[in-house]
Amino acid sequence: MHDVTCLGELLIDFTSLKAGVSLIETPGFLKHAGGGPANVSVGVSRLGGQAAFLGMVGNDEFGRFLEKTLADTGVNTRGLRFSGNAHTTLAFVALREDGEREFVFYRNPGADMLYGPDDLDEELVTHGKILHHGTISFISEPNREATLRAIDLAKAAGSLISFDPNVRMNLWNDPLAAHEAALLGLLTADIVKLSEEELEFITMQTDLQRGLRLLRERGIPAVVVTRGERGCAYAWGDYTGEVCGRNVTALDTTGAGDAFVASLLYHLANLDKPPTDFTHNEIRDSLIFANAAAALVVTRHGAIPAMPSMPEVLKTLGEG
Repeated sequence: MHDVTCLGELLIDFTSLKAGVSLIETPGFLKHAGGGPANVSVGVSRLGGQAAFLGMVGNDEFGRFLEKTLADTGVNTRGLRFSGNAHTTLAFVALREDGEREFVFYRNPGADMLYGPDDLDEELVTHGKILHHGTISFISEPNREATLRAIDLAKAAGSLISFDPNVRMNLWNDPLAAHEAALLGLLTADIVKLSEEELEFITMQTDLQRGLRLLRERGIPAVVVTRGERGCAYAWGDYTGEVCGRNVTALDTTGAGDAFVASLLYHLANLDKPPTDFTHNEIRDSLIFANAAAALVVTRHGAIPAMPSMPEVLKTLGEG
């Protein structure tokens, strides 16, 4: 049995060579492997965990590059499929001075959207301790059906479900559909990671604690809200609280949330018990570790290339 199975998008991020400019103004781009669930799979593997990835790329040079990138980091790519009907999805990313991002996606359709139930490697789903996914795989069929099928299989096998909404509004034709997809993901989740903006979008509450309370009332065992340099807030089992962030100079925030998720899932898999059985010290230790991993990522360019190793995170914690 492996630790984490990640299902969803795997794509190419073309990141602006120059920070502080728009996509219109950028002089050029640097190619990186990316995609939220794929980032998480690499993050788990880099920490020393066992991760598998389920998804689809184009049967093209970009798709083969992505397969090699995952395999080179130790991720099990047996569940990766190649489409002859669509190219690998591309995302062009510009970075503001504060490290935040502007996106344009080439995905109409992208190969990841064509991943369906027949493409599922069911053994990889049922033999993982945790299944991780986001809302992007809910945007269209047959991707949506495949994701729901994987969730059902994982639940039946006793696996935990991890959900990161990772809302990208420019991929949705209708904001209401994006909202409904986020609510659908919450229904089956055991652990949820979301940003402050996503918390407000989903709960329609501007107050952090009120929003957390609403999600907690939905019966989600563990909810963590990431807050950038301010750390994170949580409603986890019987415990609520906040963990301070780390003061670093951000070059690129791409993948920071995914590194945070990967670190949490690594801890969940290694402690091998439901989130509700964590002690308060175990919760806080996991979140301090996740904050350190995310802080490392924002000091580097790209997502997958920036995912830290265990020695790097431990070194950062020691310096803190």
